[in-house]
Amino acid sequence: MDEKYCELFSSRHGRGADAPWNLLNRLMIKEIRAKVLLAHVKQPDSWFGLKYNMNLYRGCCHRCVYCDSRSECYQTENFDRDVLVKVNAIELLRKELASKRVKGPIGLGSMNDPFMPLPPGVSLTGQALAVIAECGFPVHIITKSALVLQELETLQRISQVYASISFTITTADDALAAKIEPGSSRPSARFAAMKTLAAHGIQTGVTMMPILPFIEDNEENITAIVEQAAANGASYIIPWMGMTLRDRQRAYYYRQLDALFPGVREKYEHTYGDRYSCDVPNASRLYRRFNALCETRRMATSLPLYQSSAVRQLDLWG
Repeated sequence: MDEKYCELFSSRHGRGADAPWNLLNRLMIKEIRAKVLLAHVKQPDSWFGLKYNMNLYRGCCHRCVYCDSRSECYQTENFDRDVLVKVNAIELLRKELASKRVKGPIGLGSMNDPFMPLPPGVSLTGQALAVIAECGFPVHIITKSALVLQELETLQRISQVYASISFTITTADDALAAKIEPGSSRPSARFAAMKTLAAHGIQTGVTMMPILPFIEDNEENITAIVEQAAANGASYIIPWMGMTLRDRQRAYYYRQLDALFPGVREKYEHTYGDRYSCDVPNASRLYRRFNALCETRRMATSLPLYQSSAVRQLDLWG
């Protein structure tokens, strides 16, 4: 495996509220070569309708305190410090797309954010989207970054087939987000990016997950997210009132709770023990509130999925 290390300092990204990555002290970029880029998604995928999944990187610099990708099963050491860049990704993507007989949706954002604030010579997402647009494949992207707007024109091209951009938003409060998602764009910036995408005819919405127990599981937070999403052009919100916790993820998260929210870790230990899936204690009440809000605003609570041209033609004649 070919490897190359370099240091990326926050000073390269400037300062200010629009550049929350300035909180990062040092990031190590590690170049690797992948053997395969596109993974087949187990069918049916009722959440996002994906046929393929693609990760251009391993590791992430957003440093969200709750990220499941820290789990040992994903085998990414130094998850918050190292970003492993698949330097042959674009070459592989062209080759693999040419061999695909089914043009199903490609998912980006499952293990890391595809729009991390990486230098132009390192970032691969724009190049990958250009190849996808050229080959006529649909995409679904999950991100916490307003940097998605850098690829607005390419996403418009892809949306002629199908493109949906889901912004993960767990709180509408910028101050709280600065604690739990320190390297991401603030929620206000994500909502602004959502508004721009919607104004350019690109389907966009919210993945409202995780909702952190004892921190974000209140009606005020859920209401604020739904109202902001509706005001900024979202056509759907996909909810989960809870989070996951396992091995290294749990250990890291509990250390962050002790530092940021003293006394809350004990509530987790008492309520969840060593459970992996952790629904918030008042989940039923919050789902009722959420569904009522979405019904009032005519907001879908699931993603409007991609339909192939053949299926669309059958619908027209059905």
